[in-house]
Amino acid sequence: MSYLSIAGLQLELDTDDNLSILENEIDAVKKRFPWIQMVVLPELCTYGANTSLAVQMPGEVENCFREAARKNDIWLIPGSIMESRDGKVFNTAPVINPDGEVIARYSKQYPFYPYEENVSGSDNFVVFEVPGVGKVGLIICYDIWFPEIIRQLAWMGAEAIIVPTLTNTIDRDVELAISIANATVNQLYFFSLNSAGKLGNGKSVMVGPDGTVIHQASTGRDIIAIEMDFNHVRRVRERGLHGLGQTLKSFRDANVTYPVYQAGAGAGAFAELGPLAIPAKCGPEG
Repeated sequence: MSYLSIAGLQLELDTDDNLSILENEIDAVKKRFPWIQMVVLPELCTYGANTSLAVQMPGEVENCFREAARKNDIWLIPGSIMESRDGKVFNTAPVINPDGEVIARYSKQYPFYPYEENVSGSDNFVVFEVPGVGKVGLIICYDIWFPEIIRQLAWMGAEAIIVPTLTNTIDRDVELAISIANATVNQLYFFSLNSAGKLGNGKSVMVGPDGTVIHQASTGRDIIAIEMDFNHVRRVRERGLHGLGQTLKSFRDANVTYPVYQAGAGAGAFAELGPLAIPAKCGPEG
């Protein structure tokens, strides 16, 4: 079997406690589409971005999602939740299997600094295997802007990457372009799932390993039920994009050492960019 049926829930949510709403939505999508194997929710959809509502993992909130996965016999990525750990707050997404077991937790590597305050970045990578199907990678929202993460997950074997997202700003169209690029150059499925309503501006997108936009949502509620064929990923990687570029093989075979990634490389020209801070108000001279 090479197919993974996935439902992404682009929901119109408030900034309050959405836990019971999410539990009901998970039950409803499984009832409507009984063939679904995996359900994905957007970033920070349970309590929003309020770090004062950070929870422990494992804990009560995660246990509610574990029961939802077990009851519905699905893989579940319940978006992300602010997690309190070791005196810090992380933006963390658990991966829960159909037995209700948490098999991985991914914490966002790149919080949306300087706007996402008081959230720590991680250095972990998550690729998990759906037995008999293939390997899936997990990142969160702003991580997509850093191609090194995507390439690392592809190197670890990811054939699809799931991206719980919370974007409510005018750069969403740019994120759509980045999603297409990430899928195409790494020859994998790429699913950026955003919230709608008061939390996000929607426009979730699923892109195939050949760069095809399989579905792009509008700005409102959308239940995105799609079947991914991992053999299609393998064929594109073997034969190339439309029988053309075999990018992962070229990357593998090239005799190139990138100085920017070597120990002791320092900041290079980036040292001249100044501090990472919210832009100041412009004066008369701009």
